[in-house]
Amino acid sequence: MNSTVKEIQEHFRHLRMAETANGLPHLLRKAEQASWTYQELLEELLTFELKRREEKNVERRLKWAKFPYQKTLDEFRMDEQQSISSRQINQLRELNWLEQQYNLVLLGPPGVGKTHIAIGLGLEAIYKGFKVSFLTMGELVHLLKTEEYLSKSKTQLKRLRESDLVIIDDLMYLAMDQREANLFFHLINYLYERSSIILTSNKGPKQWGELMGDQGITTAILDRILHRVEVIHLNEDSYRIKHRSTIFKEKSVQN
Repeated sequence: MNSTVKEIQEHFRHLRMAETANGLPHLLRKAEQASWTYQELLEELLTFELKRREEKNVERRLKWAKFPYQKTLDEFRMDEQQSISSRQINQLRELNWLEQQYNLVLLGPPGVGKTHIAIGLGLEAIYKGFKVSFLTMGELVHLLKTEEYLSKSKTQLKRLRESDLVIIDDLMYLAMDQREANLFFHLINYLYERSSIILTSNKGPKQWGELMGDQGITTAILDRILHRVEVIHLNEDSYRIKHRSTIFKEKSVQN
């Protein structure tokens, strides 16, 4: 009994091969035009389904990550930042540190590329199948303080705790009170040896205690973050300052 294309599409959907079902008319036309064998058609159908599923998974992981923008490591201006080499960037993008649950701490003044590198590594991780969460320290503190009574905060923190890589931007940008520091410690303690963490900060670990206000909590946090960590210092001048635009036109010098 011959089946129509629509009936075959429904069979694919029943088998949860929705991408193949949607692309079937196009694939059948290609098969007729190129005179594919049965084996070639089967290979094309399976490859199409797997490729579209992975594309959908990447889209889902990108949405999950909540990056403020997407900048790849290839877009990083190595000529503007001499504190890290192309070789080091390439070693980081291999993600061996993530597979071994190492942490990264990117230190330096504003505008030197800390967030760009963090997002670039996050994108690499997503394309290799890892779950990534990105948020600023201010956003994280808000989520932790409202988790008990806001379902949105609870959902976001659930996703964060399930992530393979958590990126916390602008760590220690604002001082914390004792409750905030305690909530932050419990999160770091939960992530310890479950996930890798990338932290960006304009202050070194020795200064974190001043902003947390509790040396005991700070020591406990540092103990977990720095157990397996690579600290990268970015000490060049701010890229944004060097390439800032101005509303003023340069005045020509007249004799």
